[in-house]
Amino acid sequence: MKSPDFPITDDHIHIDPVNGRGLEAAKDFLRAGGTHLFLVTKPSSSFGIIPHSGDEYALVFDKTIGIADQIRALGIGVFVVLGIHPAEITRLSANVPLSDTITTMKRGLDIAASYIGEGRAVALKSGRPHYPVPDEVLSASNEVLSHALTLAADLNCAVQIHAETGPCTDIIGMAEQAGLPPYKVVKHYATPDTPLTPSFLATHPDIPELSRMHRAFTMETDYMDENTRPGAVIGPKSVPRITHKLVTEGRITKDDACRIHKETPEMVYGVEIII
Repeated sequence: MKSPDFPITDDHIHIDPVNGRGLEAAKDFLRAGGTHLFLVTKPSSSFGIIPHSGDEYALVFDKTIGIADQIRALGIGVFVVLGIHPAEITRLSANVPLSDTITTMKRGLDIAASYIGEGRAVALKSGRPHYPVPDEVLSASNEVLSHALTLAADLNCAVQIHAETGPCTDIIGMAEQAGLPPYKVVKHYATPDTPLTPSFLATHPDIPELSRMHRAFTMETDYMDENTRPGAVIGPKSVPRITHKLVTEGRITKDDACRIHKETPEMVYGVEIII
């Protein structure tokens, strides 16, 4: 494959050698023209781990970092995002009091933050359930999210948010209260109405128009890499293939592509994206 004219970065992808295609999926990304990816922690259940104290999340994070090292060996730039999937609050609180679940999830985030402080990862993952939950569960989720935002402010790192569809405008106030600039909060699987930094599925139809507006955003696949759901959410080739198609068709410019895949993630995450 010839050297790319600009970086191609997938802002939210999972690679799972146990439950999915693993490195073969990463190779697909590379062959399609991908250069960098943000590897996001999968739920602890993907690794057969049930957290009790929260310390068990270190095993999940270590496995994620190990996968990242294997992907880097292929020649792909990898940035690791560690944290707790917000749906874990439902799974964990089914067996223990909600207060204990909050403590467990906060402890997991503390460990993730320590890894970021050591330079082993670049951002936290948190949020709240994307499905209806009782008020007390939503309140507990926001407490955990606020903890993540506070940790990120202390580290000056970004937070990827998994949450309900829509703008999530209230998270702006939560970030500001924590001392974290709102642009460092990335709304994964975003819609254009969010005031947070959006990460759009590569198939989002508004990408050309938003590019013309010079909107700061990133692109993602949210590829789950699970053999039980092949290709979900969209496949690992999608971000590079769609970006090159948009440029070739003149629907976005190379400058737009650089803003999406280099300038915005560098600004938000404080990383260097170099080809």
